[in-house]
Amino acid sequence: MKKTESDKTYLVTGAAGFIGFFLSKALLNVGNKVIGFDNLNDYYEVSLKNSRLKILEAYDNFTFVKGDLAKKEEVFQLFEEYHPVIVVNLAAQAGVRYSIDNPEAYMQSNVMGFFHILEACRHYPVEHLVFASSSSVYGANEKIPFSTGDQVDQPVSLYAATKKSNELMAYSYSKLYKIPVTGLRFFTVYGPMGRPDMAYFKFAKKIMAEEEIEIYNHGEMYRDFTYIDDIITGIENLLCYPPKGDLQGVLYKIYNIGNNKPEKLMDFISVLEKCLGKEAKKVFLPMQQGDVPRTYADVDDLIRDFDFKPNTSIEEGLSAFADWFKEYYKDVI
Repeated sequence: MKKTESDKTYLVTGAAGFIGFFLSKALLNVGNKVIGFDNLNDYYEVSLKNSRLKILEAYDNFTFVKGDLAKKEEVFQLFEEYHPVIVVNLAAQAGVRYSIDNPEAYMQSNVMGFFHILEACRHYPVEHLVFASSSSVYGANEKIPFSTGDQVDQPVSLYAATKKSNELMAYSYSKLYKIPVTGLRFFTVYGPMGRPDMAYFKFAKKIMAEEEIEIYNHGEMYRDFTYIDDIITGIENLLCYPPKGDLQGVLYKIYNIGNNKPEKLMDFISVLEKCLGKEAKKVFLPMQQGDVPRTYADVDDLIRDFDFKPNTSIEEGLSAFADWFKEYYKDVI
């Protein structure tokens, strides 16, 4: 299956972010032209975003534009100047817990920002719009594994609500304006150069500093940890294959991308300790507001349509993360 076509211009929003960086790099490596868009906000250390960006800017076929999705004129100017053929919207205000204290940031970036992307795709037609949703939309769903056919109308965080709103908005725009749209529900993505706000990253920092790590729900947590390379392969598989239409003819599709194998949090921590070569000091706490006890992806659609299933083990993935982490932070640990 041909994954990407090098004669097309790809727009990747959130290009200095974790997934955006690795996707941009993969597209650039096979000769595609990539326009990277990011506001480089300080939700987490900007130095890491700049490190990712520095790698991308070494490619002649990469163009970086600093801007804000919440500003419609900047988004429209981007489309007017570069005329992207395929758009991958990965820019968003991330984080479940942060959304409890800072809801406005999520409305600006995730709702208004995505609205502006949809409007731009309406006025500057594209072959395919791919956007990041999240496993968070499943909330406290007790039916497992989580299927894209499940009802997801009881979000337990505003972050989840904004991601579900993205799916509804995208469906509406696809139906009204014939925009081919694919939404991707990512499941706990981890790996080298990842997000410092994620639990595994925080654990690594505290373990190396010999500080206590906080383990919620007394360790009775299960996550479908998905390694970054599997996420990127999943995205690449479908970029040049927009939906053919549902029963109503709407060019819209949602996929889960997850490892299809929930890991107990305590087992994940044990592997991380081995990879870092140091044992964690642990403190056990109740479940946090907005959190869920388990995530588990049904990926049957992904297997059926693209003959692909994420399969990187946590041993392999955490080993790669730990090697990068110890090198990147060698001067401070």
